[in-house]
This record gives sequence, structure tokens and C-alpha cells, in this order.
Amino acid sequence: MQLQRPSLVQEQRLKMNPQLLQSIKLMEMPLIDLRERIEQELERNPALEVIEDHSTVPLNDTDVPQKEDDDYFDTGSYSARSSEAADEHRRFIEGVLSRPETLQEHLLRQLQLEPVDDELRSIAETLIQNLDNDGFHKVKPETLFKSVSSPLLAEAIKLVRTLEPAGTCTADYHESLRVQVSLVQDAPPGIEKALDNLELLERGKFSALAKKIRLSEDEVRLICDFIKKLSPFPGRAFSSAEVRYVIPDVKVTQDNGEYTINLNDDAFPVLGLNPFLEELGDSGAQAAARDFAKQNVREARLFIQHLNQRNKTLIRVVNAILEFQRSFFANGPKYLAPLTLGDIARELDVHETTVSRTANGKYIQTEWGIFEIRHFFTNSISGTGSTGSKFSKEGVKEIIREIITMENRGLSDQDISELLNQKGIALARRTVAKYRKELDMGSSYTRRV
Repeated sequence: MQLQRPSLVQEQRLKMNPQLLQSIKLMEMPLIDLRERIEQELERNPALEVIEDHSTVPLNDTDVPQKEDDDYFDTGSYSARSSEAADEHRRFIEGVLSRPETLQEHLLRQLQLEPVDDELRSIAETLIQNLDNDGFHKVKPETLFKSVSSPLLAEAIKLVRTLEPAGTCTADYHESLRVQVSLVQDAPPGIEKALDNLELLERGKFSALAKKIRLSEDEVRLICDFIKKLSPFPGRAFSSAEVRYVIPDVKVTQDNGEYTINLNDDAFPVLGLNPFLEELGDSGAQAAARDFAKQNVREARLFIQHLNQRNKTLIRVVNAILEFQRSFFANGPKYLAPLTLGDIARELDVHETTVSRTANGKYIQTEWGIFEIRHFFTNSISGTGSTGSKFSKEGVKEIIREIITMENRGLSDQDISELLNQKGIALARRTVAKYRKELDMGSSYTRRV
């Protein structure tokens, strides 16, 4: 029998204290959730009080007092509201849009219940934040985790793929279908070969497919019926969820080529410290009362500081996005440039997860409409020609939408591919078909009807 000898191992671990956790949570919250969180803190902490509540001030109120205390939200100087400013504020608030629970929110909530270590959870969280509305990678995971071992990354990807809805965290709908099939025990035999020839299946060429994969036509029809029960775009399942209302966190306006970023701080109250408890904490009162006051004042001050930090970080991220995406803000959605979380993180000298948390669930109001901040992060597609210019995936999809909308006849995917090539965008026919499906636009056959 071999005896085990005790050994000492030195390792570094990051412990998250309650203050850091609170700061991270506030950073993630969109305005609707932030308002609820502020109300909870006001009920819990008697040292925290409302100084001004712009969310309940009538729109024709022109008497807005100035801020004097540094503990208040530091989001810019206030000026007396004119009727014109009140009208602008009303239009801003009326610019709300409705959305269901996002795919990221749904997956992150499930991830919190998984019994995994902190490192694996952190990787899985970043993978979730990297998903688009269809549930596919925005950026290849390997580029996000250059210092993470391949087995650990594969384990995190496998973890996210098993969450509901199944089949997310994949490259495209082909891989998503394969993942969903692998998670089902009673999948019909030969389905993997059928997925290798999905185009024949989509066109209903059962006899040709049966001959190619050496199955009977009835077996191919059974496979087709099974695949129809799967979801090629698992993230889209949330479009029919219960509607939630959100307010744009930031507004970007343009005046003679100059852009202004305004934080929508009118959507939540201005907070300050209770002067009575501040005095009580510094007085000669009984120890229990003094300690109670000091503790609550300390927590209230930290809460306000974390809110200030959230707002400042949000403004910094939006300002960096504005610099990278000036063509979009000036000319419209189809001019969206390739951009990654890493680009903004390097520009601001922060970690990618900070940018990810700041962007999650928050919206920008622009002259072209209201967009989720994550909309501005999109993959690049290399262009043709000597310039080697790059186009963003979302920008190319908007160009495809424009081509199909303005077509005089039902252009095939090959026709669209050739038109894109004339614009300097090298895109294969299959990729055009993929983007067209993501836009919920039918094939040339269905558009002719």
C-alpha cells in the first residue's frame, strides 16, 4: 500500500468581494433593471435618499435644480429646461422599444445554476456574450481565448451548447443542427449523412438524397420529418417571448458633423446621502447607533460611486464605438464596419468582459433608429481588389436586404453573389443563402410568387 505524502502547492486566486460584485452587477444592468435595483437599495438603506427624480417630473417642468454634491450622479452639468428641451426629452422617452428577454440573459441565468468552477464559468459567460441573435458565434472563440487551453475551451463550449435552447454556441445552422442531433438519443439512423447534403433535403429531392446516402426514400422522409422538429436558428425562439419594455440608455445626435453623446440619466433618480445619518455617524451617540449610521452611509456612498462608474464606463464605450463606426452614424446601417469587443477593450485599456458587460442589454438611440449596443460588434468579410477593404457581416446583410427589396425579378443567390462581387464584396452563393435566411427572406422561387 502506497502512502500519500502531503504537499504544498502555491497558486493565485481572485476572490470577489461584495463591493466588486455589486459594481459588476450594476455594470450589466439596462435601465429598466437598474431602476428596480435603485428602488430596492432605497428601501434597504436609510442612508440613501432621492435628491431629484427626473423620471416623475412633469414634462413641462422647467425648474431643475443644480447638482452640488460630488456624491450625486456625475453625468454632466444640468441647465434649466426650456420648452424645447422638454419636447426633446419627451421624444427621447417616447423612443422606447419593446423586446423579449435576450438570448444572453436566458443563457446566463441557466449558467448561474451550473456546478462548475469560476474559470470555466467565466469562459462560458464570455462565449454567451459573443453570441448573435441566432445563437451563433460573432467572433471565433479561438480568437477570444488565445491563452486558454483547447480542452478547457472545448469543455466551456460543450457546456453552453447543452443549455436551453440547445444548439447555441455554434458557427452556423449546419453545426447547430448537428449539435441538436447529438443531444437526442432517438435520432433516426443516417441523419448525419443527410445533414452533409442539406441542400437536397431543403429542395425535397428525397430520391436523389436516398440514392446518395444509400437509404430508402421512406427513411429519408423520416429523417426530414425529424429535422423539421429542430431549430436551425435556436436564438430566434425568443422572438415570441413575453414583451418587456426598455428605454435607450444613450442618445447619439449629430449637428453639422459634430456628434454628441447624452446619457439618459432622466430615467432614474439622482441619489444622495441622508444628512441626519451622516451627522449621527460622526457624533458622540451610543456606539450601536453610531456604528449603524456609519455602516449604512459607507454602503450608500459605495452604491453611488458604483452607479457613477457604470455611467462613465458606458459613455466611454459608446464614445469608442462612435469613433470606430462613424460611417454608420453618418450614412446608415449598411455602412456598419467590422468591430470586435477586443477592439474597444484595447482602445479603452480594459478587459473584454468589461466591454461585454457594459454592452449587454443596453440600447443606443441614433438618427437611424434604436439599436442594441451589441449590434455594433460584427464580424468582418474581406473585400476584393487591391485595396483589400473589409465589410462587416451585418453591413453586408443590409446590402443584401436592399438588393432583394429593390429587385425587379426574383434574383437567385448566385445573382446576388455576382452583384456583391461587383461592389467589391467576395461572398459565395452558399453564404448569400445563409445571410438571406438570417434576414427571413425567401428564396428566388418564393419571391416570384
